[in-house]
Amino acid sequence: MSNQSFSSWSKNGTPWVWINAGAVSVSLVMVIGLLGLIAVRGLSHFWPADIVSINYTEPGQESTVLLGEMVDKEVVSALRLKNTGVDLPEGQTSGERFLLKVGNRDYFGLDFKWINGPWISEPNYPENVVAIERREWGHFYGYLKNVSEKHQVVSSGEQAWQEFQQRLKRSNFLVDEIKSIEKHEIGEINHALEELRLETRRLELDGVVEGSSPYQEIELEKRQWDVRYKELQGQLADLYSELARDQIVVTMSDGRDVEIPLAKIVDAFQPNKMSVGEKLAHYGHEVWKFVSGDPREANTEGGIFPAIFGTVMMVMIMAILVTPFGVVAAVYLKEYATQGPMIRLIRIAVNNLAGVPSIVYGVFGLGFFVYFLGGNIDELFFQASLPAPTFGTPGLMWASLTLAILTVPVVIVATEEGLSRIPRNIREGSLALGATKAETLWRTVLPMAAPAMMTGLILAVARAAGEVAPLMMVGVVKLAPALAVDTIAPYLHLDRQFMHLGFHIYDVGFQSPNVEAARPLVYATALLLVLIIIVLNLAAIGIRNRLRENFKASEN
Repeated sequence: MSNQSFSSWSKNGTPWVWINAGAVSVSLVMVIGLLGLIAVRGLSHFWPADIVSINYTEPGQESTVLLGEMVDKEVVSALRLKNTGVDLPEGQTSGERFLLKVGNRDYFGLDFKWINGPWISEPNYPENVVAIERREWGHFYGYLKNVSEKHQVVSSGEQAWQEFQQRLKRSNFLVDEIKSIEKHEIGEINHALEELRLETRRLELDGVVEGSSPYQEIELEKRQWDVRYKELQGQLADLYSELARDQIVVTMSDGRDVEIPLAKIVDAFQPNKMSVGEKLAHYGHEVWKFVSGDPREANTEGGIFPAIFGTVMMVMIMAILVTPFGVVAAVYLKEYATQGPMIRLIRIAVNNLAGVPSIVYGVFGLGFFVYFLGGNIDELFFQASLPAPTFGTPGLMWASLTLAILTVPVVIVATEEGLSRIPRNIREGSLALGATKAETLWRTVLPMAAPAMMTGLILAVARAAGEVAPLMMVGVVKLAPALAVDTIAPYLHLDRQFMHLGFHIYDVGFQSPNVEAARPLVYATALLLVLIIIVLNLAAIGIRNRLRENFKASEN
């Protein structure tokens, strides 16, 4: 290429086009790669991995048998291995070590163990090994010895597995029945008794004479609820008695026999016997349990449905709150306010608000919404509940309002830009036809600016769904006892605290005592949070595109 053609090529901006295209391509590859890494490490956790049996001999000690899943491996230097007591052959500069999930934490102390490659011999994959998911203490690995009923053996040998599966289904059904009674029916009784207690307190505050007709009606209703509660207690006692009927005996890798009540078992499977199709079915079942179940074991086991529900509910309430406030503010600034230094100053303030650290909004929400507004609401409307706060404590409503304040500058700026793109002659034409300014705004301008409003809402949802710092101060908790929506009036409880996927990631990743068990759940939860944000954004984008199509159709 001659100097003249190169100079012409550089002057027309072609190099910058290629540089920008390359930068965008690299960014896309990095984002896709990151999502792929999160997906692989998160979703692979649910695959029923084969269980290996290893003879492991440490220098100076007797050989032991280890049973578990190979989770990870790494290549380490000879010097590092030597510090752990491993001497490699002369000339070998590195060796392998493996992370083995041995389970049985209540017996072995830790359910993960690093083992050095040179000390491993005779690995094999026995078909009859059983992986047991327990309600407490994580997974258990061993060999099923027998099934017993009231500590009397009813099945052993090869027939024990089928008997175990049948009785486990019955046990899980009883557990679900117990949870349903405790959560719904007894929960309803507790709520009713609390309402009666508050009603009694209101009568005391109103100066009603004790022993009068209102008090008698409350006492009569209390006795009715007490009778119902005793009936449910009897049902629960029968269910717990039935639940404690069955046990299994499992032999651990060190030869000890352990009795496990079926009431403590969630699921059991034999991965070394399973075909690919059976593993796929089990994999789908595990993913569904993760998405639809409740957390266990300090959030390192079980599912994350309460966190999914809390995240989606908070984002939806935030969107409902932020859209009208942002649109009204933008309409006033653009259509009604006299343009001058004060309006320019307000716009500068709005733009600067978008850059304020989110933790500052959390402090503001805690001080203004929770302590000031919530405290005054309790004083005015919930005196009977005091000193226990109702709205004067962090909850779903205050978290949604805090995030609405945090994201309202985004909606204002996007709506103003949409209003600015509407030609002036459209407004003038509407006014010339006899429409008032309000009619022009409502019937002509705002419908044309609706796609821009949806763009602002999309940006607001994307930011709010991933925020964690302010939520830690105004409503989110590690484990919420109940969802914000249930069958008890008023059905939507905005005063309740809630779980959030972002905080769940922080809690499991940085506060968990069992780091190795928590790591794959961090990846899986992060992937789920990204997918939820994508789904919410796609829904908003679909609405925006439909508004654009409607506007084009009306133009034609």
